[in-house]
Amino acid sequence: MSQEEDRFHAHSFIPRRRGNWAQHSSYILIALCALILYLTEQSIRHVAQCFIIHFVALQVGALFKGICTFTEEVHHVSARYRGKYFKALNACLDLRRHGLLLLLCGAAYLLLPKETGLPLCLKLSLVCLCQLLAIVFGLQNPSAAEISELCERNNLNVAHGLAWSYYIGYLKIILPRLKDSISVFSENNKSLLKCKKTWKLHILIPLNCEVYDNLWKADSHIQFINNLPEVSVDRAGIKRRTYKNSVHGILDENQKMHCCVVEYATPLQSLYAMSQDDSAAFSRQDRLEQAKLFCRTLEEILGKSKECSGCYQLIVYDDSGENDKHFLSKEILRHLKQQDREEYAMCEKEEGCIRTQNCRPVEETELLISDYDQPLSLHSDSN
Repeated sequence: MSQEEDRFHAHSFIPRRRGNWAQHSSYILIALCALILYLTEQSIRHVAQCFIIHFVALQVGALFKGICTFTEEVHHVSARYRGKYFKALNACLDLRRHGLLLLLCGAAYLLLPKETGLPLCLKLSLVCLCQLLAIVFGLQNPSAAEISELCERNNLNVAHGLAWSYYIGYLKIILPRLKDSISVFSENNKSLLKCKKTWKLHILIPLNCEVYDNLWKADSHIQFINNLPEVSVDRAGIKRRTYKNSVHGILDENQKMHCCVVEYATPLQSLYAMSQDDSAAFSRQDRLEQAKLFCRTLEEILGKSKECSGCYQLIVYDDSGENDKHFLSKEILRHLKQQDREEYAMCEKEEGCIRTQNCRPVEETELLISDYDQPLSLHSDSN
């Protein structure tokens, strides 16, 4: 992981991807159990026999669980598995893996000398009974953390789909054309957006997902100035479908205007609407988690897109419980001022680029996350 990614993931707002600590911990516990068995000085044959019996019982329990699941899936074979029963059965349990393990354990048990005690069939029946009771009472259900990890590893989250849809259906279309649109706009509005380093789309990502259709309703210090020229493309059967972005002016404490192209990330509206609809079964906590994952996924997607490089800036913030009615404008200005402070030297080198409140160049696009402190550095460590 690069230092830039470390700075991004280090922020408390956005969770980093899960690692392999659970697997490493299992290795440590296996070694600890082996050490305990060694110190107890039990007969190796007896320990091996008990181990095989319990291992076989676990596999049989998994088979029983798969069979119970199959009794439900068999009613959906036509709709979910195209009428293929074997495919439905394979979705419920791994026949090859479980079958092979059972054969190996059975062969190993037959090679071990038999000891007095309960018959093998009775031992397996008792252990399997315990496994089935655990299934019935839900003791083997995955935890919330396991479900979350499974969804993240397999990209099954709502946020993942929304981020890709937002990128493919919108950002990938407008960002490569954004600078051309701003160039045309600047020819008729030469007092605005003078420095080319500011020619990017500033995307607002509120973690509470409250998105306003008009930015001035969120903050009266944000004023609409004009729209950029429309981008027209043929899209999904729609001839000359149009896309456009808006230039807004941000007033500071001295009533000076700072101009930039800024808008909300529209998929957040879907997350907010889902949390307000009971039929979606989507809680506020789910919304917050998915908003964070949306932010992380979008940053990862855009970070790998050469077409969109240098054309965007993500501004993530959390204004829940914030009483300042001008919080959003101050948040945007704080980032813009940070850019002006760090990139002013580069801006001066550009021909005809004069330092004004409207000139805030940025060399590298980086995710900016506010936590009531100064914004993160915009300098790239790779330069």
